[in-house]
Amino acid sequence: MKMTQDFGAASHLITGYEAGMVRVNETIHRTSLIVTPEHVDPQWAPEAFEDLDLACFQALLDAPPEIVLLGTGARLRFPPREIILGFRSRGIGFEVMDTGAACRTYNILMAEGRPVAAALLMIERR
Repeated sequence: MKMTQDFGAASHLITGYEAGMVRVNETIHRTSLIVTPEHVDPQWAPEAFEDLDLACFQALLDAPPEIVLLGTGARLRFPPREIILGFRSRGIGFEVMDTGAACRTYNILMAEGRPVAAALLMIERR
């Protein structure tokens, strides 16, 4: 018997990442983006970690998933406290990790059918 993973209506799977690139399905993105099972926003405003503020996450706060994963680039860096508290005060799970870990975690949570969003900063080129 052959078994395959069924993602139901979810169609946005992260299929690859490396410095300067995240691939969602077969589309390569080279700028910061937000990915959910139902939607990809390739126009996410922050270009670098230093650009993050709570306003960057307004779309996710207005229509919140169960959990938001923040990928901070090549290494784990914690965002300003106002961002963490903004999600916590609304009862939205918020996890911070490097972008590679955020991509892998997103795929696992999506496969479980969880309402998840990944806000991904690009992994810096060395």
